[in-house]
Amino acid sequence: MAPINTVLAIALLTAPPGPPDARDVQNLFETMKGPLQALAVKWEILDPRESRYILARQDDFVADLNLLRRRYHELANAPAVADSRRFPERALVNDLLTFNRAYRQHIDIRQPLELIHWWELRTALQETDHLYQVWDSVRDARCDYYYVTVRRQALKRLRELIGEEAYYSSTLPPCVPLWRFQKID
Repeated sequence: MAPINTVLAIALLTAPPGPPDARDVQNLFETMKGPLQALAVKWEILDPRESRYILARQDDFVADLNLLRRRYHELANAPAVADSRRFPERALVNDLLTFNRAYRQHIDIRQPLELIHWWELRTALQETDHLYQVWDSVRDARCDYYYVTVRRQALKRLRELIGEEAYYSSTLPPCVPLWRFQKID
C-alpha cells in the first residue's frame, strides 16, 4: 500500500459521518478499496468477513464509506476486541446466565406471594436484571463468531456497566445479587 493511499484512507475514514460528495469519491473506488478495507480491518471497524460485501462494489462505495465513518466515530472509545480474552469463556458465561434467569424466575414467583417483601423483591429483580446485562455483554464480547464491531460494542457496554476500574482490573460482579442470599445456620 502506497503511503499516499494510507494517508488518504485515514482522511476518508476519520471524516465526520455523512455522505461525501459522490462524484469526487466515486472515482477513488479502484485505488482506495484495498487501502480502506485494510485500514478498517486493522482499526477493528470492519470484520474481515465483511470485506466480501463492504467496499466491494463501486455503486455502494459512498454508502459503505459512510457506514465505516459512523463505525469509526461510534467505536472511537471502544476497547479492542483483544480485551475480551481477559474475561471468562463463553460456555461458563452461558451457565452463569442460566443461573441468573433461574434466580430471576424464582424471585418473580415469590413476589406476588410475599407482598410484605414486594419492594425488596422488586429491587432484587432490578439488580438481577442489571447483572444479566453485565454478563450478557461478556458473553457477546467472547462470542468468536460475532463480527468484531459487535464484540467491541459489547466491551464498551461492559465497561460502562461496571466502571473503568473494574473493567481494567477484570473484576466482574457475581451473576446474581449474592448479597440478597440469606445464610442458613
